[in-house]
Amino acid sequence: MDFDSKLIPVLREGVDVVKMIFFRKLKEHLAEKYPEKDSSYIGRLSGAMINELFGIINDAEPFAGFTKENRSLILKEMKNIASDFKEMRIPLTDAVRIQFLCDSQEGIADDRILNQAKTLGILIIEREIPLPNTFMNLVRRLGSEFNLLHPFGVS
Repeated sequence: MDFDSKLIPVLREGVDVVKMIFFRKLKEHLAEKYPEKDSSYIGRLSGAMINELFGIINDAEPFAGFTKENRSLILKEMKNIASDFKEMRIPLTDAVRIQFLCDSQEGIADDRILNQAKTLGILIIEREIPLPNTFMNLVRRLGSEFNLLHPFGVS
Protein backbone atom coordinates (compact mmCIF):
# COMPACT_ATOMS: atom_id res chain seq x y z
CA MET A 1 0.00 0.00 0.00
CA ASP A 2 1.56 3.27 -1.10
CA PHE A 3 0.24 6.16 0.97
CA ASP A 4 0.20 9.72 -0.18
CA SER A 5 2.36 11.83 2.14
CA LYS A 6 -0.71 13.96 2.98
CA LEU A 7 -2.68 10.87 4.01
CA ILE A 8 -0.32 9.70 6.75
CA PRO A 9 -0.87 12.72 9.06
CA VAL A 10 -4.64 12.41 8.59
CA LEU A 11 -4.56 8.72 9.43
CA ARG A 12 -2.37 9.41 12.49
CA GLU A 13 -4.95 11.96 13.66
CA GLY A 14 -7.57 9.24 13.28
CA VAL A 15 -5.47 6.92 15.44
CA ASP A 16 -5.24 9.72 18.03
CA VAL A 17 -9.04 10.07 18.07
CA VAL A 18 -9.36 6.33 18.83
CA LYS A 19 -6.77 6.75 21.60
CA MET A 20 -8.73 9.69 23.11
CA ILE A 21 -11.97 7.71 23.08
CA PHE A 22 -10.26 4.71 24.64
CA PHE A 23 -8.59 6.99 27.22
CA ARG A 24 -12.03 8.28 28.30
CA LYS A 25 -13.42 4.76 28.55
CA LEU A 26 -10.38 3.50 30.44
CA LYS A 27 -10.49 6.38 32.93
CA GLU A 28 -14.16 5.76 33.67
CA HIS A 29 -13.65 2.01 34.04
CA LEU A 30 -10.50 2.27 36.19
CA ALA A 31 -12.04 4.95 38.43
CA GLU A 32 -14.86 2.52 39.23
CA LYS A 33 -12.46 -0.37 39.70
CA TYR A 34 -10.03 1.56 41.92
CA PRO A 35 -12.19 4.09 43.83
CA GLU A 36 -9.41 4.61 46.39
CA LYS A 37 -7.14 6.14 43.72
CA ASP A 38 -7.38 9.83 42.83
CA SER A 39 -8.20 11.07 39.34
CA SER A 40 -4.57 11.99 38.65
CA TYR A 41 -3.46 8.41 39.32
CA ILE A 42 -6.31 7.01 37.18
CA GLY A 43 -5.38 9.39 34.34
CA ARG A 44 -1.74 8.34 34.45
CA LEU A 45 -2.65 4.66 34.60
CA SER A 46 -4.97 5.06 31.61
CA GLY A 47 -2.31 6.97 29.67
CA ALA A 48 0.36 4.40 30.50
CA MET A 49 -1.89 1.59 29.26
CA ILE A 50 -2.54 3.36 25.96
CA ASN A 51 1.16 4.11 25.55
CA GLU A 52 1.90 0.43 26.20
CA LEU A 53 -0.71 -0.71 23.69
CA PHE A 54 0.55 1.63 20.96
CA GLY A 55 4.26 1.19 21.71
CA ILE A 56 4.83 4.75 22.90
CA ILE A 57 7.62 5.38 25.39
CA ASN A 58 7.20 8.54 27.45
CA ASP A 59 10.57 9.33 29.04
CA ALA A 60 9.32 12.57 30.59
CA GLU A 61 8.77 12.71 34.32
CA PRO A 62 6.55 12.09 36.19
CA PHE A 63 5.19 9.68 33.55
CA ALA A 64 8.32 7.53 33.17
CA GLY A 65 8.56 7.04 36.93
CA PHE A 66 4.85 6.27 37.22
CA THR A 67 5.10 3.67 34.45
CA LYS A 68 8.10 2.02 36.09
CA GLU A 69 6.54 1.98 39.57
CA ASN A 70 3.19 0.66 38.32
CA ARG A 71 4.45 -1.73 35.64
CA SER A 72 2.81 -4.84 37.09
CA LEU A 73 -0.61 -3.15 37.43
CA ILE A 74 -0.35 -1.74 33.90
CA LEU A 75 0.39 -5.19 32.48
CA LYS A 76 -2.34 -6.79 34.62
CA GLU A 77 -4.93 -4.31 33.36
CA MET A 78 -3.70 -4.68 29.77
CA LYS A 79 -4.73 -8.34 29.94
CA ASN A 80 -8.32 -7.26 30.71
CA ILE A 81 -8.79 -4.90 27.75
CA ALA A 82 -10.22 -7.50 25.34
CA SER A 83 -12.82 -8.71 27.86
CA ASP A 84 -13.62 -5.38 29.57
CA PHE A 85 -13.83 -3.33 26.35
CA LYS A 86 -15.31 -5.67 23.74
CA GLU A 87 -16.89 -2.67 21.98
CA MET A 88 -13.43 -1.17 21.47
CA ARG A 89 -11.81 -4.20 19.83
CA ILE A 90 -12.72 -3.13 16.27
CA PRO A 91 -11.53 0.49 16.64
CA LEU A 92 -8.39 -0.61 18.48
CA THR A 93 -7.65 -3.33 15.91
CA ASP A 94 -7.99 -0.82 13.09
CA ALA A 95 -6.02 1.91 14.91
CA VAL A 96 -3.11 -0.41 15.73
CA ARG A 97 -3.02 -1.64 12.13
CA ILE A 98 -3.24 1.87 10.67
CA GLN A 99 -0.47 3.05 13.01
CA PHE A 100 1.65 0.09 11.86
CA LEU A 101 0.99 0.96 8.19
CA CYS A 102 1.88 4.63 8.78
CA ASP A 103 5.02 3.62 10.66
CA SER A 104 5.94 1.25 7.82
CA GLN A 105 5.63 4.07 5.30
CA GLU A 106 7.97 6.15 7.47
CA GLY A 107 10.45 3.31 7.96
CA ILE A 108 9.83 2.87 11.68
CA ALA A 109 7.51 -0.15 11.72
CA ASP A 110 7.71 -2.48 14.68
CA ASP A 111 5.47 -5.53 14.59
CA ARG A 112 5.76 -5.98 18.37
CA ILE A 113 2.73 -3.70 18.73
CA LEU A 114 0.63 -5.96 16.49
CA ASN A 115 1.94 -9.09 18.20
CA GLN A 116 1.19 -7.68 21.66
CA ALA A 117 -2.36 -6.71 20.62
CA LYS A 118 -2.80 -10.23 19.23
CA THR A 119 -1.45 -11.84 22.43
CA LEU A 120 -3.78 -9.69 24.56
CA GLY A 121 -6.78 -10.76 22.46
CA ILE A 122 -7.42 -7.18 21.31
CA LEU A 123 -6.44 -7.67 17.67
CA ILE A 124 -9.19 -9.26 15.60
CA ILE A 125 -7.12 -11.37 13.21
CA GLU A 126 -9.96 -12.23 10.81
CA ARG A 127 -10.87 -8.55 10.37
CA GLU A 128 -9.59 -7.15 7.09
CA ILE A 129 -7.01 -4.38 7.23
CA PRO A 130 -9.03 -1.20 6.84
CA LEU A 131 -8.70 1.02 3.82
CA PRO A 132 -7.95 4.63 4.78
CA ASN A 133 -11.48 5.78 3.87
CA THR A 134 -13.08 2.98 5.91
CA PHE A 135 -10.90 3.80 8.92
CA MET A 136 -11.62 7.52 8.73
CA ASN A 137 -15.37 6.84 8.49
CA LEU A 138 -15.13 4.75 11.68
CA VAL A 139 -13.13 7.53 13.36
CA ARG A 140 -15.65 10.21 12.32
CA ARG A 141 -18.57 8.13 13.60
CA LEU A 142 -16.90 7.41 16.95
CA GLY A 143 -15.54 10.93 17.24
CA SER A 144 -18.98 12.46 16.82
CA GLU A 145 -20.52 9.94 19.27
CA PHE A 146 -18.01 11.07 21.89
CA ASN A 147 -18.27 14.76 20.97
CA LEU A 148 -14.67 14.87 19.79
CA LEU A 149 -15.53 15.61 16.17
CA HIS A 150 -18.44 17.34 14.46
CA PRO A 151 -20.84 14.91 12.80
CA PHE A 152 -20.98 14.72 9.01
CA GLY A 153 -22.27 17.84 7.35
CA VAL A 154 -22.30 19.90 10.56
CA SER A 155 -19.86 22.74 11.05
